[in-house]
Amino acid sequence: MSKQIEKLKKQLAEISEVVNTFKSEAVQVRIAEKLFDVLIDADRAEHENSDYLLKKSRRFKENGHDTDGAAHRKKPGATKVLNQILATDFFNQPRSIASIAEYCKEKYDSDFKTSELSGILLKLANENKLRREKSRDNNRFDYIKV
Repeated sequence: MSKQIEKLKKQLAEISEVVNTFKSEAVQVRIAEKLFDVLIDADRAEHENSDYLLKKSRRFKENGHDTDGAAHRKKPGATKVLNQILATDFFNQPRSIASIAEYCKEKYDSDFKTSELSGILLKLANENKLRREKSRDNNRFDYIKV
C-alpha cells in the first residue's frame, strides 16, 4: 500500500506544475478529476487483468493440469459412471439414489451427491434404460433396469 502512495505522490508532484499554470481553480479541479479518472481506470484494468490471469490459472489447474503443465487423470463424471453401472447387473434389483451414490463411492471412488445423480437417473428413465418406481418404504423413487 505504501508503494502505491509513494507512486501517487510522485505522480502528483509531476502534474502539479502543469495544473497550477491554469489561473482558474475550476479548470484546475477539472484537470485533476480527469487525471484521477485515467489513473483509476488504469489501475482497474491492471487489477482486472491480474484477476483474469488468476482465474485462467485456476481453470487450468481444475482441468487436470498442474502448474508445470503436466496433465493428471480426472475422475469420470456422474453420467459416465452411471452408464458404466448400467452395463452391469447392479440395477437388476430396485436401487435408491442413496444406495446408488454409495455404490459409486465404493466401486468407482466417485463421491457424488444424490442431487447430482437424480437428473441423470431421470434422463435414463426417460430414455427407457431404467424404470422409476415409488418405493413402498419411504415414498421415494427406486431405479431398476428395464
